[in-house]
Amino acid sequence: MATGRTHRPATRSRGIPEATVARLPLYLRALTALSERSVPTVSSEELAAAAGVNSAKLRKDFSYLGSYGTRGVGYDVEYLVYQISRELGLTQDWPVVIVGIGNLGAALANYGGFASRGFRVAALIDADPAMAGKPVAGMPVQHTDELEKIIEENGVSIGVIATPAGAAQQVSERLIAAGVTSILNFAPTVLQVPEGVDVRKVDLSIELQILAFHEQRKAGDAEAAAAAAASVLPPRAADGPTRKGPDGDVPAVMPA
Repeated sequence: MATGRTHRPATRSRGIPEATVARLPLYLRALTALSERSVPTVSSEELAAAAGVNSAKLRKDFSYLGSYGTRGVGYDVEYLVYQISRELGLTQDWPVVIVGIGNLGAALANYGGFASRGFRVAALIDADPAMAGKPVAGMPVQHTDELEKIIEENGVSIGVIATPAGAAQQVSERLIAAGVTSILNFAPTVLQVPEGVDVRKVDLSIELQILAFHEQRKAGDAEAAAAAAASVLPPRAADGPTRKGPDGDVPAVMPA
């Protein structure tokens, strides 16, 4: 079985832009859902809506794959699943190690989507001696002392870091020294890695802070709109111009 140590995705050699690469998993997820429903073809508009992009961008992205669809018919779902899977390197086995089996690491270990998307969790690793041998997601946790041996024996090139921030840099350095060239980092810190090592950072707190910013802005916009609406309300209509009379102010125009 092929491993991630000797095979790399074709996207870089084909000159596919990074922005397009970042959208390919979105298309694949939408196409996989269609395939599971036995949908044979899909239009660019339908697929773009399912992936959350506009159709012009989707057609441009697919042109890099050499897939232009058929006018009046659309895109062949199964063929696109194969094309995108091949470009992402998902037609082979990618062994992955998860380092840090706390709450987050255990949740990742229990995620059932890895296997169906071309990834095999080869090992779960933690620095706590008390965790060694404990089963998580049907696998025994192994101590970090075994990290280099595990990576070599399983041909691992992708590592997932789910440790506390203070341990993440040292873990990344050990992973890289052992041969890992791609890291998915869940630790709330920025890793310093040498050239040639790819790092993708997932920080849930940052994502929540960005959402909080948008919520605050929406609330501010609503308040500003309400204030603007109040400022343009017409003044309360008077009963009409008045004049002084012997008994005080009286309407200038008296009813007949």
